[in-house]
Amino acid sequence: MPKHISVLLNEAISELNIKEDGVYVDATLGYGGHSSEILKKVERGYLFAFDQDSEAIRHSTDRLNAISTNFTIIKSNFKNLKEELNSRGIEKVDGILFDLGVSSPELDEDYRGFSFHQDAPLDMRMDTSQEFSAYNVVNEYSEKQLTNIFYKYGEDKFAPRIARNIVKHRENKKIETTMELVDIIKEVVPIKERLKKHPARQIFQAIRIEVNHELDVLEIALQKSLDLLNVGGRVVVITFHSLEDRIVKRYFKKMCEVDEKIKGLPNIDPSLLPDFKLVSRKPILPTDEEIVENPRSRSAKMRVIERIK
Repeated sequence: MPKHISVLLNEAISELNIKEDGVYVDATLGYGGHSSEILKKVERGYLFAFDQDSEAIRHSTDRLNAISTNFTIIKSNFKNLKEELNSRGIEKVDGILFDLGVSSPELDEDYRGFSFHQDAPLDMRMDTSQEFSAYNVVNEYSEKQLTNIFYKYGEDKFAPRIARNIVKHRENKKIETTMELVDIIKEVVPIKERLKKHPARQIFQAIRIEVNHELDVLEIALQKSLDLLNVGGRVVVITFHSLEDRIVKRYFKKMCEVDEKIKGLPNIDPSLLPDFKLVSRKPILPTDEEIVENPRSRSAKMRVIERIK
């Protein structure tokens, strides 16, 4: 059985403010940690869960069936959540959860190619039915394209030299495994930098984001999620790096702002006020105890928005 510790589990369930007869969506099912806790609380309600990973869906189906049958798992990217729910007659829901981290089993199972600690084919697909993988990015993107994604999605200051070295190596033979790529990265990152953190961390993150179009679909999904909320309903988002958090922070802030033209005016018509409020202005972070128990939680941030009208 895959081992996975859900990050900010208690905090996420608490912030969803679950009603026992409500309808809830786990947009990132994974191995069912958050979904299990939601399902326990919706005795007269219903849970819809989304994932692209067939293996995660198989495991989670068994796990959730042991709790209740009040759920449906939808094999689809969460960018389609509104269309998928509407097609099932669901127009409004009471809460939606996004946990944007790669699940521990995906990282730990070497054949998935997400980890820079284990040798595996270059893959990194969350949806294993899609053809495009990390292999295509590493072997087919131009030096300029690689540099751009390493800067944009990895925020790595050594992006140009890493991209150049990848192109140089693949002239002799295709780069096929994670450890081949790690060695190529290490060749051009100074030793003093390698001692601070693993030199491949940000590059692997960048490739994973590119393969799965993670940031492209995030804001689309956030917009659709807010459209689906009932009054009093909440969207809870757990992010694991600054790029994701910035998108969530900016979008939530925009949806809760009063128009500059009317800000500060007396007796503002309620219809002109925002439909949403931030539940907490600052992100909710894991406790020290959680970080000790699960070091992968250390970079997590949770933000919450609520529909108020």
